[in-house]
Amino acid sequence: MRSILPARRRALLAVAGLCLSAVFGAAHAADPVKAVASFSILGDIVREVGGNDVSLTTLVGPDGDAHEYEPTPGDAKKLSAAQVLFVNGLDFETWLPKLTKASGFAGKTVVASQGVTPRKFAGHGDADTHDDHGHDDDHGHGHDHGHDREDGHHHHGDADPHAWQNLANGVIYARNVAEGLAAADPAHADNYRQRANAYIAKLQALDANVKKTFAAIPAERRKVVTSHDAFGYFGDAYGVAFISAMGVSTDAEPSAGEVAAIIEQVKRERVPAVFVENITSPKLVQQIARETGAKVGGTLYSDALSKSGQPGATYLEMFEWNVRQLAAALQP
Repeated sequence: MRSILPARRRALLAVAGLCLSAVFGAAHAADPVKAVASFSILGDIVREVGGNDVSLTTLVGPDGDAHEYEPTPGDAKKLSAAQVLFVNGLDFETWLPKLTKASGFAGKTVVASQGVTPRKFAGHGDADTHDDHGHDDDHGHGHDHGHDREDGHHHHGDADPHAWQNLANGVIYARNVAEGLAAADPAHADNYRQRANAYIAKLQALDANVKKTFAAIPAERRKVVTSHDAFGYFGDAYGVAFISAMGVSTDAEPSAGEVAAIIEQVKRERVPAVFVENITSPKLVQQIARETGAKVGGTLYSDALSKSGQPGATYLEMFEWNVRQLAAALQP
């Protein structure tokens, strides 16, 4: 018996070792994809599509202003470890090329807006004279955040980067995210596509409801003032005219003459409401409301989600909240 027992122990240990090896091997094989998203709205879409198969880091977080963002060394470290980077494109992330280069990022880059029909900045008139951003590619390469100009404004091209403000474009984002994750992690490609399809169904249902909501409001009342020009896609899709007080970039400072022109336009067109945004100072919009008598609506979420527990913590919640605030202010 003494000679047999060690053999049994050795056999048991060998089996246990094989089991442990299989467990750890499976755990390693199932490690989630390390992904980075440039800003919170896109990050939420990646989270919905990626589920537990993705470990996500978002660079510009809730209530963060991607127009004025200054990357940190910690951001470079996060990006250096990432397998896939999700960006909006349309020259939105002007600060990202330098960060990507500094981090040594060697993974896949997915442009979420690929396939979107860009809305052009044109014909803004007196109310919008700051929309002179000047980029030359989808990722903003070759730009220096715009601080070399005397007015300190960011450069952007004639393409409006805020494409997520039309839910039909949100559908395009979700599909691009799914395909980007499938390419980076083929083993879970079906999971990504299934989650994307379920998420897209929610986006499309909300899109139909938003169209019905604004169609029920008289066209002459569907006019609002917002802090900066982030709602052009929304306006085109849902029939709302937006007048921006600050142009495209949130660091633009309109002159006294430009503010006076906006006030005159609001009075002339009888614009019923003005709105502040979660990423901008409310002072200018409050001044316009004070001098025109227009109603101050609730806070709108434009370029960033809210913090958890607040009304716009996800892309869907953000859209629902914005629609409720706008519709309530514009009703006769």
